[in-house]
Formats: sequence, structure tokens, C-alpha cells
Amino acid sequence: MRAVFMGTPDFAVGALDSLVAAGHEVVLVITQPDKPKGRKKTLAPPPVKARALEHGLPVYQPARVRGAECVERLRELAPDVIVVAAFGQIIPKEILELPRYGCINIHASLLPKYRGAAPIQWAVIDGEKESGVTLMRMDQGLDTGDMIARAVVPLAEDETGGSLFDRLSAAGAKLLADTLPLLEQGNVSYEKQPKESPTPYARMMTKEMGRIDWEKPAAELERLIRGLDPWPTAYTSLGGRQLKLWKSRVGGTDTEAKPGEILESSGDVLAVQTGDGVLEILELQMEGKKRMDAEAFLRGHRIGKGTVLGE
Repeated sequence: MRAVFMGTPDFAVGALDSLVAAGHEVVLVITQPDKPKGRKKTLAPPPVKARALEHGLPVYQPARVRGAECVERLRELAPDVIVVAAFGQIIPKEILELPRYGCINIHASLLPKYRGAAPIQWAVIDGEKESGVTLMRMDQGLDTGDMIARAVVPLAEDETGGSLFDRLSAAGAKLLADTLPLLEQGNVSYEKQPKESPTPYARMMTKEMGRIDWEKPAAELERLIRGLDPWPTAYTSLGGRQLKLWKSRVGGTDTEAKPGEILESSGDVLAVQTGDGVLEILELQMEGKKRMDAEAFLRGHRIGKGTVLGE
């Protein structure tokens, strides 16, 4: 098939690779503009651009995909299909209606659940037992287009946002490779989505979402810590300094201590009272320091019983 690919982050790289490996004619890769990174604010290309250049594919980085120049360029290319994976811009009707087989989006959830920008993290945070990827024919709504194919991915007990990101990326790439030939042959069916999603909109992650509210139950906080790994990360404060929390488990016996109060800080145990239950911190990182396990951390930091985190 004659294809245009639209994507930006690491999640989309596998899908681009699968298009190339399957022998489709990728006539253009559209991605977001380069962005400044690091302390020196050096311009860095998006992962999709870097991979496209490795494949020797033409790359286009419009500030606004709905601009007349972009629409006209796509019209001249006359693609059979446009594949979209985590692109990062709203695609206008003129582009959606341009390809013969439409714009096919790889969405990282089992639609209609978790429509929105951050379905991967929210599946972990909400304690879902399974997630997956959905191929849909895009319309003008937000993740509301007709579904073409889905792949289910069970969540592990220790699943993080990062590990699920990688697994869904691979699942999406495979599903795309398996489905495009069927699409070309006319052997797919289109399933309409219900108007309402059974889950809240998967809103975009922000750094503020990582602030630990110790009034919440230990089980909820444990899922939050996993879901926000590796970004934006869960955090609290200790002695006025930010303390990132990377790994934890629900354990210990509930006490009458106040939420956020440290119950034990010896050996490899850093136990904290929550609003319901005890949370044991297993990996953490003091501001400006390396990530380490609780035992190594406690060898270098004396934290008295009764210290309250987050104050």
C-alpha cells in the first residue's frame, strides 16, 4: 500500500518499522517539530523522525498539520492509507477523508475505554487487569472512530507505565502488520463505538499528578507509583526536599498514626502510614541523588520513626 505515517514518540516507532518491514511504500513521515532538550536546550528530533531517517524516508514537520500547505502536500501524494500513532495534533476533516482506506489510528487502549491522551498510565493507576491496542478508522471525534481490530494485553502484577508502554507499542505494530493486508482486501469489518466511554477520559499526565496524597489508601498509592513510572513519577517531600518514589508494596499493619507518618525505617524497610493501610517504600530517590533501594537509602539517611512525609 502507498502509505503516509504520522507519529512522534517512541510508542510510534515500532509501527513505522512494521510498515517498512511489510514492504509498504511509505511516501512520507509526518512528525512534530524538533524540540529543545537538556540544559543547553539543544534541538533534538522526535524518535519517529530519527527512525524515519534511518530508513531513508522523507520527513515533514509542520507546526500545524491542518495548514493549507500540509493538506495540499498530502493531496498530491495521494496515499492509499494514512497510519497515525501518537502523533500529537488534531487531524482535520480534509486529511481524514483524503486516503482511499482512511486514516487508521493505533490507540493504546481497548476502545471505547480510555479515550484520551494517556490511556497507558491510567490503565495501571486504575488497577485494570488488562489493556490493549485498538485500530480504528479516525473521525472528527476524540478516539470515537469505528473500530477495525483489537489486541488484548494482560497487565502484570508489577506493571508500570513504562513496561506497559513498551508492550502496547509492540502489540500495536503487530496488529497493524496483520490488519493492513485485510484492509486492502476488503476483509475487515467496522464496529461503531458507543457514544459514551465506560471509563473517564484519560487526561494528559502532569507533574502535579505525581504529588502523593497520604490520605489516600495504600493500594491506590502503590498503583499510582507504578503508573507514573517513568514519567512524571510519584513524589513526596522529606525535610523540605523532593523525594521521588519508584517502587512500593502494600504491607504492614494499619496503625493510629497520621497519614504520611513513618512507622519503621530500618534495614530494608521504610513503612509509611496512609489513609487506609501501610505502604512500604522499596525504591526511592532523594532530590539531586541517584535512585536506590530502601536499604541503601536508609544507610545514608537517618529518618526517625514519627517523621511525616509531605510536610
